[in-house]
Amino acid sequence: MKTKLFQHGHVGSGRRLVALALAIACAVPASLAPVSISAQNLPNLGDTDREELSPQMERKLGEEIMRDIRRDRDYLDDGPLNEYLNYFGSSLVAIHPEARGEAGYDYNFFAVRDPMLNAFALPGGFIGVHSALILAAQSESELASVLAHEIGHVSQRHIARMIGQQKQDALIPLAAMVMAALAARSSSNASAALMMGGQGYAMQRQLSFSRDAEREADRVGLQILGQAGFDTSGMISFFGRLQNATRAYNDSAPAYLRSHPLTTERIADIQARTRNQPYRQHADTLDFHLIRARTRVLQDLSPQGLRDAGTALENQLQQKNAIQTAAAKYGLAFLALRQGALDRAQTLLQESQASARSSGAAIKTSAYPSLAIDIKLAARQPDEALREAKAARERYPLSRGLVWQYADALIAGNKFDEAITFLRDQAQLYRSEQQLQDLLARAYAAQGKQALQHMALAESYALSGSLLAALDQLGIARRSPDASFYDQAVIDARERELQTRWREESKAGQAGQKGK
Repeated sequence: MKTKLFQHGHVGSGRRLVALALAIACAVPASLAPVSISAQNLPNLGDTDREELSPQMERKLGEEIMRDIRRDRDYLDDGPLNEYLNYFGSSLVAIHPEARGEAGYDYNFFAVRDPMLNAFALPGGFIGVHSALILAAQSESELASVLAHEIGHVSQRHIARMIGQQKQDALIPLAAMVMAALAARSSSNASAALMMGGQGYAMQRQLSFSRDAEREADRVGLQILGQAGFDTSGMISFFGRLQNATRAYNDSAPAYLRSHPLTTERIADIQARTRNQPYRQHADTLDFHLIRARTRVLQDLSPQGLRDAGTALENQLQQKNAIQTAAAKYGLAFLALRQGALDRAQTLLQESQASARSSGAAIKTSAYPSLAIDIKLAARQPDEALREAKAARERYPLSRGLVWQYADALIAGNKFDEAITFLRDQAQLYRSEQQLQDLLARAYAAQGKQALQHMALAESYALSGSLLAALDQLGIARRSPDASFYDQAVIDARERELQTRWREESKAGQAGQKGK
């Protein structure tokens, strides 16, 4: 990704999050009252509990970061993949309701395209999973162990506490600099030593906090795994695989300088906690295998990457297992769709469904109908796609991806009035979904309604955080020849709202820069 989020496990914080956290931390000294320069009267370091983010601010921070992530080309905005992750992750949260915490977080799980084995938690209940990690997980118990660990970070509010710690620790170098200023009068060497000592102490405190947070997340994750009926050894086996994949990284620094405890230490701790627990065998769902096959195709969309995915899926067929065959043929059907081989995609999809039926496995997500709709739309068969979408929405009423595909089918079938009515109703219910505004803009454009098209695009840009682009779209809408008096009034009101928001965010950004 352009914005690498984490380097390992929760893995602390990503560059974007670190920048935000440091901006908060670095702003603290600037906001302090002048400190009396006295070696005996250092600044009060404060109370970490009072310094942490409120749950509301934590959620807002998470939403701001998510706006940036969604704009990244490696954000996997794939309906079936995100539907599965949210279905699976939410089932873990439901088993352990305390995970919602005092703020009652609504968890959101999503995927990013990245070759590193990784997952990460953002403030406010957003949990991301790297595509490579989904492919590396050999069972749902292993995937559950990772998600449960990240849920542990959110439920324990580790990021809010980390930022509170950083705000407190930002004052330690300040205190050291005060002492260094006094010491410099008599010895420049003493001054340098004091400054380095203060910085080192602050760094060690943050490293220790992160190691403790990892251990705590492991304990909470293990509890969730047990309550949900998963094999707790899945956490041990996956940590072992993670250890092998990151051995070069682990060997590059001594244990006391790592932000996370040694993987071997964590494995030993989990083994000790699970030693007397009875073994539980958890049967993987067909959805898990279908989504892994789909992710294999999404992992690398270059010509060579798609060829590699095809080879891996063909090899999977050699296992001669009904579920593995169903998953491999599903992945190959998705691959054929990406390559424009629509007849082959349709045939492979039907063969995959036949293997799934022979396995007797239940399907809990819309992976099959979603792919069927995409194939019909690509083949320019909007009526068939619409029939598929209607039936699928009745069977999977909570699937947001099917909502967008249903609207796609309406637009493809030139049912513009029906599409607009449907999308406007959906937009009232799901105000934060950018996809609905994009689809509305398409439907309006097909009808030649320029003002409404650009007003919908303005809402789409506003939801993505691109406020200046949203204001530009409102300006275009205002100048459109079909803009009615009512449209002009709506544009004026919305323009004032966005301008106010842009000024507030600009001021906040300037204040953060001054704080640095």
